[in-house]
Amino acid sequence: MPARSGRGGGEVTGVKTNEREGTRAVLRHSRVSASKVRQVLDQIRGQDVDRAAETLALGDREAAATVGKVLASAVANAAHNDGLDSEELYVSACYADEGSTLKRWRPRARGRATRIRKRTSHVTVIVSRLPDDRIARRRARQAASGSQRSRRVAGSRRRQQAEVVESAPAGEEQDTGSGAWPEDAVLADDVVTETEAGPLEESDFDDDEGSDDVDAVDEPVDDGAGTGDTDEAGAGETDEAGTGDEPDGGSAEKKGK
Repeated sequence: MPARSGRGGGEVTGVKTNEREGTRAVLRHSRVSASKVRQVLDQIRGQDVDRAAETLALGDREAAATVGKVLASAVANAAHNDGLDSEELYVSACYADEGSTLKRWRPRARGRATRIRKRTSHVTVIVSRLPDDRIARRRARQAASGSQRSRRVAGSRRRQQAEVVESAPAGEEQDTGSGAWPEDAVLADDVVTETEAGPLEESDFDDDEGSDDVDAVDEPVDDGAGTGDTDEAGAGETDEAGTGDEPDGGSAEKKGK
């Protein structure tokens, strides 16, 4: 006998929503109105489980988080209770019914009050196994994408090997061991590193060459031109100072006595 929609209503030609086959999860008395939840459910109805979960995760509506939890519960029920593969499921049906309404009051002008209705809803999500043809198409698409990726990886490796061979000199093999280091770096046995002797200090950098430079700077320079300039300048300045500063023409020794 076909089902009827209410008392004296017309006959329902299809299967009722609450009689659909599949694994379901129900959330009762959710503190969200049914009209707001239905807008979110319309976005995931008929989609794969992975695509539906991604849509709900990126949604900006408050009801998206609630529906996402119900969807995850339905997938867990299908995998644990019915033994289905979670990757082969899709949202076959989802709907939201109105739940109980909470009455609250708000004071208004002239001592009156206004009723506030806190709506609730019952959210139901049903997941089922994909048809065999859709599963076959998905597997073929995944295999094609995997083969394309493997071909790209193999091509990139071949190009890298060709570049290495071209960069290497003709008739020589690349050496990645100690031979690849410069000769001065390999034979430098007296080099002190931080890993061997701790942090470096200024004394570690002093060597024979630095000491020779210091001695060369301290030694006086013997130059004939410089000596002559010094003697002439000294003599001239002394004579001028001795004769010009004395008013009576005496020398500095007489003045001291």
